[in-house]
Amino acid sequence: MCRNIRTLSNFEPPATDEEVRAAALQYVRKISGTARPSAANAACFARAVDEVTLATERLVSTLRGGAKKRDREVEAARARARSQRRFGGGA
Repeated sequence: MCRNIRTLSNFEPPATDEEVRAAALQYVRKISGTARPSAANAACFARAVDEVTLATERLVSTLRGGAKKRDREVEAARARARSQRRFGGGA
């Protein structure tokens, strides 16, 4: 799985349209093997991103679960702490 694709479900506030589109773009880049398609493939690449975005929005909006919603700020702080432990201070 591509490390840049983040979990989008079960968060409060819900994933934004930009986050969903960014995840779709990363997915299409990963499976196509290219970050920037050639001019000949640009239209099908863009169409794939649009279709994956729509499918992702449908999926995330219909998922149901009993778990408590996760707070984005708390999860971001945890990720920063993990990164700090893993990679050190760096400054």
